[in-house]
Amino acid sequence: MEKFIYSRTEINAEALKQMMKCSELIKQLNELTLADFQKKQEIIAKLFGTVGNNAFVGNNFHCDFGKNIHVGDNFHADYNCTMLDVAEIRIGRNCLIGPDVGIYTAGHRLQPEGRTLDGYGMPICIGDNVWIGHSVVLPGVTIGNGAVIAAGSVVTKDVAPRTLVAGNPAVLKKCIKEFSQTHFTESYTNSTERGTDC
Repeated sequence: MEKFIYSRTEINAEALKQMMKCSELIKQLNELTLADFQKKQEIIAKLFGTVGNNAFVGNNFHCDFGKNIHVGDNFHADYNCTMLDVAEIRIGRNCLIGPDVGIYTAGHRLQPEGRTLDGYGMPICIGDNVWIGHSVVLPGVTIGNGAVIAAGSVVTKDVAPRTLVAGNPAVLKKCIKEFSQTHFTESYTNSTERGTDC
């Protein structure tokens, strides 16, 4: 993914205007309740760059610009989601973002000299049908379709499709098999017959 450098001391007027607009929309969004679902969707459509159908964002959401965030159909972000969208964040269809997830395209130089003067941005791409538990996704990461990020993970490298990763840094734990309706039905029947001792 392409990395770019930005100044933290010389913010141009257009960027500042977008951040102010974003800040106002976020304030409106976070003041709404579930009873205002339609209004929430209207604000999300104004806040994000592109939005699919049936998008939902829980309370206490935060981002920098908003316009650099693109989400597909049935996007769901739970409480306390933060997206630092200095660079683009692209999220596919049917993605579930758990509570307290951070998706950060922004970073800083390792050396302390001049660290406060600039930063860098790298896009993040999240595929379809991804589930992210309480985790952090760092700049430049691509997460493949159908992947699961276990709670407590810090994702520093790309995640292959249909895999479960966990840990800090997140590492492969298992591959995710194709869903079997027959297996699901049999498992549900057996668990019902056993009672609730799972």
